[in-house]
Amino acid sequence: MMPDSKKFIENLSGAGKCIGVLTSGGDAQGMNAAVRAVVRMGIYVGAKVYFIHEGYQGMVDGGDNIKEASWESVSSMLQVGGTVIGSARCKDFRTHEGRLRAALNLVQRGITNLCVIGGDGSLTGANLFREEWSGLLDELVQSGQISEEAALTHSALHIVGMVGSIDNDFCGTDMTIGTDSALHRIIEVVDAIMTTAQSHQRTFVLEVMGRHCGYLALVSALACGADWVLIPEMPPKDGWEEQMCHKLSENRADKKRLNIIIVAEGAIDQNNKSITTELIKDLVVRCLGFDTRVTILGHVQRGGTPSAFDRILASRMGVEAVLALLEASPGTPACVVSLCGNQAVRLPLMECVQMTQEVQKAMDEKRFEEAVKLRGRSFENNLNTYKLLSHRKMDAEHPHSSFNVAVLNVGAPAAGMNAAVRSAIRVGITEGHTMFAVNDGFEGFSKGQIKEIKWGDVGGWTGQGGSLLGTKRTLPAKHTDKIAEQMKIHNINALLVIGGFEAFESLLQLVDARSRYEEFCVPMCMLPATISNNVSGTDLSIGADTSLNAIVETCDRIKQSASGTKRRVFIIETMGGYCGYLATVGGLAAGADAAYIYEEPFDIRDLQSNVEHLTEKMKTSIQRGLVLRNENCSENYTTDFIYQLYSEEGKGVFDCRKNVLGHMQQGGAPSPFDRNFGTKIAAKAMQWISKKLKEFYREGRVFANSEDSACLLGMRRRALVFQPVVQLKDETDFVHRIPKEQWWLRLRPLMKILAKYKTSYDVSDSGQLEHIVRLRAKDISAI
Repeated sequence: MMPDSKKFIENLSGAGKCIGVLTSGGDAQGMNAAVRAVVRMGIYVGAKVYFIHEGYQGMVDGGDNIKEASWESVSSMLQVGGTVIGSARCKDFRTHEGRLRAALNLVQRGITNLCVIGGDGSLTGANLFREEWSGLLDELVQSGQISEEAALTHSALHIVGMVGSIDNDFCGTDMTIGTDSALHRIIEVVDAIMTTAQSHQRTFVLEVMGRHCGYLALVSALACGADWVLIPEMPPKDGWEEQMCHKLSENRADKKRLNIIIVAEGAIDQNNKSITTELIKDLVVRCLGFDTRVTILGHVQRGGTPSAFDRILASRMGVEAVLALLEASPGTPACVVSLCGNQAVRLPLMECVQMTQEVQKAMDEKRFEEAVKLRGRSFENNLNTYKLLSHRKMDAEHPHSSFNVAVLNVGAPAAGMNAAVRSAIRVGITEGHTMFAVNDGFEGFSKGQIKEIKWGDVGGWTGQGGSLLGTKRTLPAKHTDKIAEQMKIHNINALLVIGGFEAFESLLQLVDARSRYEEFCVPMCMLPATISNNVSGTDLSIGADTSLNAIVETCDRIKQSASGTKRRVFIIETMGGYCGYLATVGGLAAGADAAYIYEEPFDIRDLQSNVEHLTEKMKTSIQRGLVLRNENCSENYTTDFIYQLYSEEGKGVFDCRKNVLGHMQQGGAPSPFDRNFGTKIAAKAMQWISKKLKEFYREGRVFANSEDSACLLGMRRRALVFQPVVQLKDETDFVHRIPKEQWWLRLRPLMKILAKYKTSYDVSDSGQLEHIVRLRAKDISAI
């Protein structure tokens, strides 16, 4: 029996309910994934789901614009950018008459639950509609267009919003649907520009979207190591023109062949005057004579296929939105489904809208610091990291600390490691430390492959895949004597280890060796970087996002290869050791029918029922299947076995193909998420190391022997936390190299539901409406 405290989806029924789903305002990649999740989850719980085509315009016009959706009608939507059901700016809905027509169209079809995917304008409109609903129904009764009985049956309208906006300009959520994909487009362009700019020693001025919000500009500047960024929330101080030109010429003198300046389209100066790309270009040409080019990205940022992150975010939000509608009562306010850290939360829609409007008001009144606080902690963290990394101090200004800090990579290469190394080295130098780079992990350490690394040595590292320092899986236990000796020779006072499970084991071995070697009694910090995402103490690791994108991109292509052919099922093997993260989350993002993993044991009966499920599916208009298998999910049910079983059982119904993805899953250039995540956590780790160095400095030397002086920095639900590695031992299964509890296992039922399996889904984690944390002007100075 399940404990009573848990709440399961089986107890939530949507029978007799009708849900309308619409996309409104500017389009954003990932909207289709959200629509698909709403439709499939709605049908799963027994509700009827309707597409409302062309946004509010379709709701006002009615007719064929409002159509019932079927399970098959959302097939193959996941990988399509934009919105398949159409979006439009609608003047009619802003009028009372327009809303009256919309209400009539909904009541005629029995729709009293609306799922709105759009920006704050679309969501504000939905809330007004909800508030007017009973009045609109009264008018329709009086004019004889609906019966009193119909008005009574449909007396309350429930609304749940999901924010689809590439600008990430909505308060209350860390990420809006479409933002990550827009960053992918920007970074693709920047990476391409970098090669041509280096050939010619050029300066590029790039304009990205964000009329009222600088998120895209700020994060893309962090992700590509731009020389300068201009955003509406942080107008540059007077005299910025000279400062910027000085920085550009300084970088050129440092043998940097290209300069990149990123400008948000809404960038302004202290006097609210617009800063345009042309203005910057003229300035650079006039003051420095550099060959300068302008690129305006425009609608490219809205285009293309959604990233893995956006597909997962939209799928999670879509499912959560249906749950919120099922649980809504006439008294509950309209809510918006948000992301906080790594958790889906529900917030009152109007609180978020008011907060978003307050940001604009603060900016109009030149209270920029307050505007940044109101934007939320995600924006603020990005801005603080950018400030930390952007202003290189002259040697004379350095707070020389006389501490030596070594940075190394351990384990298999993961995309984003180089961004983390660059960030750590630059923040370390800013904090006054002498930074050392170790080549080839602990093996290189034992051989003395250690050298000082300067600010300019890590230029251009953020966009490079793999590990530029070189990395090995060798653990320190074999070479403890030699490593201790090298620590002494170079007088290393702290260690930053960036890597996967081997890095975690390495730190444990060094802590264990402290009793024998005083040299290891120094602050040590580990940053999780592994595509497998199998390290205890963190929900996410550097490199896993890039890997997911590589998997999803390949699955899209593989699925596409079946279009137009006879019915086909693809069996795809993913990496991850014993950890099923890539297979599960990749399966959710690629729309897989099944994903076999070690953590969820399966037998021949499960395989049989999966084959039967696919056979049933092939009788519909969807004629292809996708099955993912984690490399170590089972000793006997190998990829070949599963392929042969499916081929035999599917004879005459479908044929099979298999693919082993192999090392291409490590990905090429790191994704924007991994660059940004690596940059942010490395900066935070270096600040922690600085604090610990001061704390443990006694009588002319550093001596750290406590548990909390060797930590792993990880993302736990909603926060970044430093956790002593010794305490994480109990949470770890060392035989299979995975954490004993893994948050993403909760996503598995979602994948099954969206693939039409009946399953048990614990919904006690979702649910309660929370309140947005408000910051008033008086509180801000205290922070």
